Amino acid sequence: MGSIDHNDTTPQLLNRLRMRQVALILAIDAHRTLRAAAAELGLSQPAATKMLHELESALGVSLFERQGRGLQLNAAGICVTRYFKDFRGGMEALNRELVELRKGSYGRLAIGSIMAASPGRLTQSLLAMRQQWPMLAMEVAVDTSDRLLAQLRDGVLEVVVGRLTSQEGADYVFRSLENEALSVVVGNAHPLASADSVALSQLLDYGWVLQPHGSPMRSLIEQAFRAQRLATPRDLIETGSMLTSMNLVRHSTMVTVLPLAVAQVQQEHGFLRIVPFDFGRELEAYGSIVRQDRPLSQPAQQFLMLLHQ
Repeated sequence: MGSIDHNDTTPQLLNRLRMRQVALILAIDAHRTLRAAAAELGLSQPAATKMLHELESALGVSLFERQGRGLQLNAAGICVTRYFKDFRGGMEALNRELVELRKGSYGRLAIGSIMAASPGRLTQSLLAMRQQWPMLAMEVAVDTSDRLLAQLRDGVLEVVVGRLTSQEGADYVFRSLENEALSVVVGNAHPLASADSVALSQLLDYGWVLQPHGSPMRSLIEQAFRAQRLATPRDLIETGSMLTSMNLVRHSTMVTVLPLAVAQVQQEHGFLRIVPFDFGRELEAYGSIVRQDRPLSQPAQQFLMLLHQ
């Protein structure tokens, strides 16, 4: 097979590639050895070697460097593997939607959302979708933005309601919804539950429940402590689960930080109390996020329209 010319069009490139080659590259990326990748695909090692050489010939570049008995992706290999992973994600999403159609439903819509959007916009949009698409299979995953974006990339989710970092922006389309105010919350029996005003230094007398390092909320909290020249609490439990954070606070004298929209719902139901303390800053806006290179299903388009109304 001849090497691909730089003037070849995308259809010509597609004609040169085979699905088996895509699967082989992804298997090598996962196992780092040609022997293990060949075993996963049910190929002999010579057949896998030939297939890899044919792919590299079609692309006009080598994809791996040998390291001992293993293979290491080079720059071209990293690029190709990234696009092949995106392709696999699209195929997985297509397969799941076709499964739902064969079941007699109107397809499937998989959505991911951060906790802050759940009480208001997300709930209203899902209820409106249920009225308009009663036979549509819908799945909602609630997690942190970084984990949801990984599922969006792999085709597990079609739409994410969350935040996008500048490093991720090139592959996605982001439409802002609203900023996220934060609040400090405690249990109903906490000594500060009925206070008229609370200083940040007072909160240091108690244990804290915080999101792990690197999360936007944790970074903002640390900025607040630095602004008042206070050390970040040492007596703390780290968790990315808001449900775990709320349960810990309800049954102890610990303190945590929640999105204001979530905290207000918890307070209205008598589960937690919002402490009168103002961070003086908000998290950057969250919004809807979709893949730039993947067509949206009709239900996803409708969901986005409802979400942004």
